[in-house]
Amino acid sequence: MIQRTACLIARGNEACRNLAIEKHLMDTLPDNTAILFLYQNRHAIVVGRNQNPWYECKVESFLESGGDIVRRLSGGGASYQDLGTLNFSLILPKREFNAGRQLHLIGEALSAAGIPWEIGPMATLRWGGRTFCQNAFYKSGSAALHHGTILIHTALDMMEHYVRTRRKAPSLQEETPVQSRMVNLRELNPEITPDRLERALVSVFARSFRARPVWLDEQLLDAASLERLTASFAQPEWTYPAQENYDFDVSERFPWGSVTILLRREGGVIRRAKIFSDAMEAALFFPIEEGLAGCPFLIGAIETRFDQKLALLRDPRLIQIAGDVCTLLCGRIRAQDRSGMGA
Repeated sequence: MIQRTACLIARGNEACRNLAIEKHLMDTLPDNTAILFLYQNRHAIVVGRNQNPWYECKVESFLESGGDIVRRLSGGGASYQDLGTLNFSLILPKREFNAGRQLHLIGEALSAAGIPWEIGPMATLRWGGRTFCQNAFYKSGSAALHHGTILIHTALDMMEHYVRTRRKAPSLQEETPVQSRMVNLRELNPEITPDRLERALVSVFARSFRARPVWLDEQLLDAASLERLTASFAQPEWTYPAQENYDFDVSERFPWGSVTILLRREGGVIRRAKIFSDAMEAALFFPIEEGLAGCPFLIGAIETRFDQKLALLRDPRLIQIAGDVCTLLCGRIRAQDRSGMGA
C-alpha cells in the first residue's frame, strides 16, 4: 500500500539528464512510496527500447537541426518532444502497478484542466480519434514506471518533418499525416498551459494515493549517480544499433505493434538475430534474439526454439506476440523456399 508520495519538477530540458533522473528515482525508490516526476525536453526525439532510430526518424537532418535523439528504457514508439510537450513519470512499487488505474489518474487531471479524453489503442489518450498522450511502461527490480508524453502546443510540423509514422510495417514507407492522428491540447482548450496541467497532475496524484506529496529537488539527488546515468543515456552505442551484415529480413505490423526481424546466417545456421519493434513489451524480444542465435535455419528448429520460450511465458499477451513473431518468421522462410530464394 502506498503510504508516502513525492513530486519533482525537472530544472532543465536536456533529454538524457531527465531520463537519468527518472532512472535514479526508480533505482532509489523507497518502499511504499509513489513519485510523480514532471519534465520537458527541448527539440528531442525519444525512441522506444527496441526501436531502430534509422527506421523511425530522419536521423542526420534532425541532428543537424540541433536536436537530440535518445533511447528510453521502455518499449513503445518514437515521440517528438519540445517545450510545448509535458512529460510525466509515475514511479511506484511493482506490486502497486496498475496501468488502467494510472491512465485514469492522468485522465482525471486532464478533466480537471478542462480537457475531454478517452482511452485509445496502445495505451494512448485521445479525443475525436486524434492522440495527444502516448504512454509506455517499464519494470525493474521492485519498481515500476509509467511514463507518458502530453502534447500541449508541440510543433506538429516538426513531428511531421522528422518522425516517420507508418500504418504498416517499418520497411513500408507509407506515412499518415500527423494532423490527422495527433492533436495539441491547445486546440481542445486554448487556455491550457504546461503549468496548469502540472498543477492538475500533482493535485490528482496526491488525491489518488491519499498522501500529501513531499517536494523533491534534483540538486539534492546523488550527483555522481546522475552524471553516470546521463553519460550512459548519451552514449551512441546505447541509442544506435551496431552495424551488422544481415542477409534475411521480414517486417509486419500487428495490432500490438510493428516488428522487423533481421538474421545473419552462416553455413545454414543463424549466427545473429536482431528484432526491432515498437511493442510495449520491451523485455520480450531479447530472449527471442538469444534463442535464435545458434539455431539451424530450418522451420522445425526455429519453431522448437520458440516453443521453448513460449513454455516459460504466463502472460497471454506475451504468448500472442511471441507466437506472431514465430509465425511471421517461419511464413517468410516458407515463401522463400517456394520461390527458390532460400539459403
